Amino acid sequence: MSNSGEPQSSNETHKSEMEKSPGEKPKVIYRCKKCRRIVASEEIVIPHEQGEGEKCFRWKDRDTNWSEMKPQCSAIFVEPMKWMQAVEDGNVADKLFCMGCKARLGSFNWAGMQCSCGAWVNPAFQLIKSKLDESST
Repeated sequence: MSNSGEPQSSNETHKSEMEKSPGEKPKVIYRCKKCRRIVASEEIVIPHEQGEGEKCFRWKDRDTNWSEMKPQCSAIFVEPMKWMQAVEDGNVADKLFCMGCKARLGSFNWAGMQCSCGAWVNPAFQLIKSKLDESST
């Protein structure tokens, strides 16, 4: 609410959300590596607990030289977004392509997917880190 007791307009509310406090850490933006179109931001990234690595996978999916080390996640999981055409079309599972250049950025499955770290994420909208550029604003 403003000082006059009237509710703020949506523009005033939006401006105050965009202003950063001095101690606030920078916001992370994810862009398509090929065409630099923004595809996600850190606000929509869904965190998950680190899995137990290779021992979480079926025997046939394990690397022959696996160790007890916990691997780094090779993807980020996000909330569904409007640019995800396959999701908008009503598919249960499919690949995710950049809206600008049609490069494959990841995949999704409403039933869930297993991360490279071994953790399961349900539902899963996975963007592959090697296909994205990460930048701070």
